[in-house]
Amino acid sequence: MDLSLNEVKLLKVLKNGTLSPETASMESNLGEKETMSAASWLRSKGLVKISESSTKFYFTNDEGKRYAEQGLPERRAVEWLNQAGESLLSELPLHDDESKVVIGWLKRKNFADLEKTDEGLKLIPTGNVDETSDEPLLVRLSKSSLSEKEIDQDALNLLKGRQLLNVKEEVERTFSLTDDGNNFSLESLDENLIGDITPDLIQSGEWRDKSFQRYGVETKVELNNFSTLHPLTRFTEEIRSIFLQMGFTEIEGDYVESAFWNMDALFIPQDHPARELQDTFYLSEPASFVINEKEILDAVKSIHEDGGETGSKGWGTDWSKEAAQQALLRTHTTVGTIRYLAENPTPPARVFSVGRVFRREALDSTHLPEFTQVEGIIVEPEANFGMLIGVLKEFYRRMGFNDVRVRPAYFPYTEPSLEVEVKFGDKWLELGGAGIFRPEVTAPFGIDCPVLAWGLGLERLAMLHLEIKDIRMLYQSDLKWLKETL
Repeated sequence: MDLSLNEVKLLKVLKNGTLSPETASMESNLGEKETMSAASWLRSKGLVKISESSTKFYFTNDEGKRYAEQGLPERRAVEWLNQAGESLLSELPLHDDESKVVIGWLKRKNFADLEKTDEGLKLIPTGNVDETSDEPLLVRLSKSSLSEKEIDQDALNLLKGRQLLNVKEEVERTFSLTDDGNNFSLESLDENLIGDITPDLIQSGEWRDKSFQRYGVETKVELNNFSTLHPLTRFTEEIRSIFLQMGFTEIEGDYVESAFWNMDALFIPQDHPARELQDTFYLSEPASFVINEKEILDAVKSIHEDGGETGSKGWGTDWSKEAAQQALLRTHTTVGTIRYLAENPTPPARVFSVGRVFRREALDSTHLPEFTQVEGIIVEPEANFGMLIGVLKEFYRRMGFNDVRVRPAYFPYTEPSLEVEVKFGDKWLELGGAGIFRPEVTAPFGIDCPVLAWGLGLERLAMLHLEIKDIRMLYQSDLKWLKETL
């Protein structure tokens, strides 16, 4: 087996044991790039093993540092409540964005009980003021970063969901000899072989007295790079093709929308948790939209407050036009669907969309703050729940999932509703929701026939299709994985 000079040098120092790239570089008198290159070639020849381990380090962002200094909103709120006694939510000495999230945390940490009154939501202190594990951790992380191994996981999970932390990942590598590397004899190798001809060697004539390394024409090398579509792009095009073959037409929408079209038009109440800052990205520029469709606004307002002429009781609360005009990044592609229905209320219609949506999700192996949603609707006088189930099963069958089942579910804008599950290996996995739009959704647009609707997360479906366990792999430039997934 032919080895380069750098490979010989690295192999010799590794005879002494496992080394980090930095130590191997120092002991072999090679630069860091040359050391990594030699190690990669030795790995391809079966002589060296490169091991990698990654560690995540957490530290506070600007908002986390502020809360570490001032105290979390629920801590400041419970201290104030224990002095003031019972209090309305509006009376808490908190910023508006803090008031929107503090209710859930006061309840979750058993700091206060909630009671609805005519004046508004009343907070009643429970008497519990015990410090929770996330509070001292936040202070520690504001002073220095800590590895995930040094942190209590329960406390970390509480903070990760609040968008208060940043994370960096450090990868440690080590080089060690394989069995073939340990048994490889270095005695016959000449360290003075020349691998590169330099201008100095030619001009000085020294090359005449040197021995040159032979080219290893049988050495295995990596395939040349070539252009191709990303696996997720190919998968997306496959989904588009299936819908087109099933007689659907594709529609598109904008990323930036108003809360009216994203929430209110879909009969999502204005106090729904999905509207809170920890779930939705609201914009500062533009902060709001002027909605001029007075007839539709009045119809939606009436339906929210008392059900309008739908026979529903609505949500029984006052509806705010200002809240409906807030600008946000769309949280689902259904906003494009409802806009399409408003402009095309006459059946029949079969349309679908594939688009990016945005939610304030904590980044982990199964969640992304920005992801792709696949959505479809059927508008036909004879449409029914059985047709919806049949269309979904046919779609997933064409995607390669023969075992498909549905189970009851709840969504604010469909009734009845279902969730779709497919069998993957020996497990059933939930992939999307579906249902028939409620009359409260369709009535403002004069639609009086059934609207079948469904939505699914493209990335989760792609994880099954591509057999990966971490959703982040779809957006990381891992060349090895990309080449293997061609």
